[in-house]
Amino acid sequence: MTLRVLFVVLAALTCGLLAWAAMLRLALVTRAVRDWVLFVAVVALDVLAVVLIGVDKGDEEFTGPGNTGMTILVATLVPVIAYYLTMDIRHHARLARAQAPYQQTQFPAYPPQPSPPSYGYPTQNTPVPAPAPAPPPTPPGRQQPARIDQVRAELDELSDYLRKQEGGS
Repeated sequence: MTLRVLFVVLAALTCGLLAWAAMLRLALVTRAVRDWVLFVAVVALDVLAVVLIGVDKGDEEFTGPGNTGMTILVATLVPVIAYYLTMDIRHHARLARAQAPYQQTQFPAYPPQPSPPSYGYPTQNTPVPAPAPAPPPTPPGRQQPARIDQVRAELDELSDYLRKQEGGS
C-alpha cells in the first residue's frame, strides 16, 4: 500500500516526468510482457517530452514545442496512474486468492490460539487464568446439563482467582 502511494505521488509531483517509475515497478512485479511494452512506451513519451521542452526557444514561456512536451507529460500522467493502480491491485488480489487454499484452516476441536506478544512485550497486563478444574461427577440417576457444569467451573476458577488477589494484595 505504501509503495502504491509513493509511486503515485512521485508521478504526480513531477507532472508525469517520473511516471515511468510506476510502470517499471509494475513491470517488475507482474513480469507481464504487456507491462514491459507499456513501460517502454511511457519512457519514450517522457524522453520525447523532455526533448520538446529542451528545444523550445521561449525565454519566459513555452512556445509550440514546449507546450507540446508539457501536454505529453500531463496527458500521460492520468492514464499511467490509473493503469498502475488498477493492475497492481489486481495482481495482489490474484496472489491473495492463489494463496488462500494453502492457509491453515481452524477446526472446531482446536480453537484459534492467541498470537504471541510482539517483540517480547505482553499485549495485556492481565494474568492468564489457570485451566478450570474438572467438574465433580454427577450421580448416575441424574444428568446435569453441560452448560451448568461449564458455568460452575468458570465460577470456581473466578473465586480461586479472587482469593489469590485478596491474599497477594
